[in-house]
Amino acid sequence: MDEIFERLAERLYEKSGRLTIDEARTWVELLWEDFESTRAKAGYDYKGKQMTEQIVSQWIEHYGPRLHEYVATNPKFKEMLKRKGYEH
Repeated sequence: MDEIFERLAERLYEKSGRLTIDEARTWVELLWEDFESTRAKAGYDYKGKQMTEQIVSQWIEHYGPRLHEYVATNPKFKEMLKRKGYEH
């Protein structure tokens, strides 16, 4: 699992231009956790880490350079990042 997070964090770091590698790793972990918990709360069956990796990878490709904008509009992520020690 750590290998997957590292690979996704590297990709996000490359796409973003605004994040450090540590911040990118934190984002990957938060996106992963949010996707899996949202699916579970909605009652969907668990499809495995490959499915989650695919979704997080798509988000990175589409939204990576603009994740800082998402923080500004989503109090949930703003609070999670604050708890991790990142103030944006």
